Amino acid sequence: MPILFFTVLIDLIGFGMVIPILPFMAPQFGASQFDIAMLIVAYSVCAGLVGGWWGKLSDRLGRKPVIIFCLLVTALSYLLLAFATSLMAVYVARIVAGSVAGIYGVASAMVADLSTPEQRAKSMGLIGSAFGLGMVGGPFLGGVLAGDAINFFLPSMVAAALSVLAAVLALLKLPESHGREQRRAHRLWRKETGKVRFMQLLKQTRNSWLITEFLLHSMLVSTVTYLFPLWMGEKWQWGPTEVGIVFGIQGLMMAVLQAKLVGVLSSKFGELNVLTGAMLLLTAGFILASLAQQEHWMILSFFLCITGASSCSPVLNALLSKRTPLEYRGRMMGSASAMGAWGRVFGPLLAGTLLTFSGFSLAWAAGILVGLLFLSWPLYERKGQP
Repeated sequence: MPILFFTVLIDLIGFGMVIPILPFMAPQFGASQFDIAMLIVAYSVCAGLVGGWWGKLSDRLGRKPVIIFCLLVTALSYLLLAFATSLMAVYVARIVAGSVAGIYGVASAMVADLSTPEQRAKSMGLIGSAFGLGMVGGPFLGGVLAGDAINFFLPSMVAAALSVLAAVLALLKLPESHGREQRRAHRLWRKETGKVRFMQLLKQTRNSWLITEFLLHSMLVSTVTYLFPLWMGEKWQWGPTEVGIVFGIQGLMMAVLQAKLVGVLSSKFGELNVLTGAMLLLTAGFILASLAQQEHWMILSFFLCITGASSCSPVLNALLSKRTPLEYRGRMMGSASAMGAWGRVFGPLLAGTLLTFSGFSLAWAAGILVGLLFLSWPLYERKGQP
């Protein structure tokens, strides 16, 4: 588990480095605000198309080789970004990156392989904290390396180097959690039960509504990460450095929440209660953002949104893994990752459209409606509990 943690952490630092620079990089190639949303969409469409396939492949071949391959191709995508000289080249780089964005779903399946059901939320929180720490180091480094002159070559090259480092670490140190015996059992299971369609699997495991939560959750997170840099840039003339610092502070809070607090709260109050509280906090952040005019309230709304969203992630992963048979765990967790990718398509598209035609307030207000829909599943599940 510690090796997996550091592998994911190093990769996500590289991923986080490009977050604060893309909204400022694309306009240099003639991109509009809507074009920036489409860059996010291009990455996410590819991730949504292939995310479930990477998870399914990890059930057949093992988790480790899939993770290593995805990391190496991710490094290639950052090299393409570093040497981009046109908006089309930026699109190509993001499409390549999105096509191998399967590491988080496969890593979640590996966590489920290595943990007991009772410790699942805590273990998912550990990997979630890698995401949080990646959001500390990544955006901060990206913003600082880009600097006031907005230099994109250096942060992209560092991100590529980090992905290669993560791949080497995984190759040398990461154990295989889905070994020959598990893969043999998986093949026998498939032979005995025949091919199971994904919709049939969702019905059998009663996960149809739960997996939709990954879509809604990602819509909300991607809306925040798309709108906030543009919002602060327009209202207060923020650049990559300021945005990177705020992302870094929030990432540190995410790491503490997911590594320690979420697991403790889930054990004490129950996973559904923790999930409900986190969703309420997330929705409250969108309400504040739709009304905020002063700088400190705008920053607070961002913190509320991301704190609530980051508290949801390990609980959702824990619940889904518990409700999925081992034989289909990689496929289900990969599909959840793919649903999250589709959320990163629809979130920026909706927010970008509303921003273009109606301004920031309405774009933020749309998140309130998505948040209320997001909240409906845990409320329904809690109602059905004795």
